[in-house]
Amino acid sequence: MTGRTQSGLDGVKVMVIDDSKTIRHTAETLLKNAGCKVVTATDGFEALVRIVDHEPDIIFVDIMMPRLDGYQTCALIKHNQFFKKTPVIMLSSKDGLFDRARGRIVGSEQYLTKPFTRDELLSAIEQHVLNGSH
Repeated sequence: MTGRTQSGLDGVKVMVIDDSKTIRHTAETLLKNAGCKVVTATDGFEALVRIVDHEPDIIFVDIMMPRLDGYQTCALIKHNQFFKKTPVIMLSSKDGLFDRARGRIVGSEQYLTKPFTRDELLSAIEQHVLNGSH
């Protein structure tokens, strides 16, 4: 018995950046139950430090955050030589065309509307980490 979960996500390193404690906790619980290793950050500044330490396979980032918003955080990640290929998924409570377009401009791979479901999170990881070129 290998102990692998059905989803095959064991050991995938995921970062969740959101200023909402509820969102961070929900995502962390769902992802850990699927076998992922989860690191959280409350804003872009904290995330940039933790990215270097943890080297996540995929990053979920909230758009609306104080100090450094999700677009700025994504742009900084994508402009970094070591992390530019790391998939970044934008999270937003708004489902607007403008927000989706702006997310693409700064280099995000996907856009999820909050509240997200367990399946949406796991599907994004499967699509961008397991099936992607990362």
